Amino acid sequence: MELPSAAMMHRMGVRWMFSDRHGGVGTGAFATLNLAQHVGDDPATVTQNRRRLAERLGSPTPRLAFMDQVHGDRVGVVDAAAGDRWAQTDGLVTAIPGVALAVLVADCVPVLMADAEAGVVAAVHAGRAGVRAQIVHRALEAMARLGGSRARTVAWLGPSVCADCYEVPSDMRADVASVVPAAWATSRAGGPALDLRGGLCAELEGAGVRATAVGPCTVESADHFSYRRDGVTGRFAGVVWLEP
Repeated sequence: MELPSAAMMHRMGVRWMFSDRHGGVGTGAFATLNLAQHVGDDPATVTQNRRRLAERLGSPTPRLAFMDQVHGDRVGVVDAAAGDRWAQTDGLVTAIPGVALAVLVADCVPVLMADAEAGVVAAVHAGRAGVRAQIVHRALEAMARLGGSRARTVAWLGPSVCADCYEVPSDMRADVASVVPAAWATSRAGGPALDLRGGLCAELEGAGVRATAVGPCTVESADHFSYRRDGVTGRFAGVVWLEP
């Protein structure tokens, strides 16, 4: 299922979307819909962009929960008492309707997961370090503690760097592939590379989760922020939530 990255989709009480870099108020390297507070953009601009994102999610507007991502394997559980910002966290899960979990990326893989029958969703930040740390498995474990089942879970992997564009040192490729063999790849130029999205799809499907890759390579797409391509740049989002 290949969809425009900014499309919002609905599945049995679950809504999810991947934004792009359009529709905001930012300028320069952050034009226009940068959603990250940590990349050097004006905080007031980011706040306004996050408000625009929330409005795009529809009515009633979900409460947005963001992570301060650190390329680790910590997964937080958002309950009724939890705040809307999670420090040193790279995955969030919730069973609370109306709470939208957001993951910010600019080449890493945004992974959204849902068990609609159990009413559990997750958002995961999976870059190279997260893939090696098997962050998606940590998120699946957290979903299970809330009643989620891998056999019922569906995953959507959003726009991210492709293997053709993600050349890495050979020892780095070997290190990641020692944990996730399907991530081993060769770049378009013939050098050692990583296929993060392919590796994650293989990991999820091996765990019994139906996984679908959605959207283009961020390095090749002018519609997305890409750190690998631009250096100083913004972040777009993957968002998933249960309908109230």
